[in-house]
Amino acid sequence: MRAALAGVGLCLGLSLGAAFPVSAQQMGVIQSDVLVIDIERLLAETAYGQKLQAGIQAERDALIARNERVASELEAEEQALTDLRATTPPDEFREMADAFDTKVTQLRRESERLSRELERRRDFAPVQFMRVVQPVLGDILTEADAVALLDVRSVILRADVADVTDAAISRIDGGIGEG
Repeated sequence: MRAALAGVGLCLGLSLGAAFPVSAQQMGVIQSDVLVIDIERLLAETAYGQKLQAGIQAERDALIARNERVASELEAEEQALTDLRATTPPDEFREMADAFDTKVTQLRRESERLSRELERRRDFAPVQFMRVVQPVLGDILTEADAVALLDVRSVILRADVADVTDAAISRIDGGIGEG
């Protein structure tokens, strides 16, 4: 009788396991040839990814503040120049206006250069992130005895058990922290 109950229990356990699959994150890392990972979640949810993104956002905010400050200063300078127009000889006013135009052009170029640099850093952040976390992802790949780790957005159909994103986030935070 005990053997029969044990057999039923084993069958029930196996069938429940099939009905409720254990995810890769619940059991650590599964054994699979192919694993998937959500790279955007890694960047958004790890301490290191958040630090990278916060740094870029701080630079963006500083650039916006700088541009607003410069625009305000230029408006005041332009108004002062406009006020001088009626009382300044035309040749002298033309020199002042040309100098102002040159200054505006230089400031615009500087602002555009700073914006392009910030855009490059923003575009490079995921590459930098992946270079830093690659050893952690490599360990997960090795532990799973997998041959490939794919971005979840490039997979058409998958079993949730193959998703190692949560495990990767945990390991990256534990091993790398904020970088």
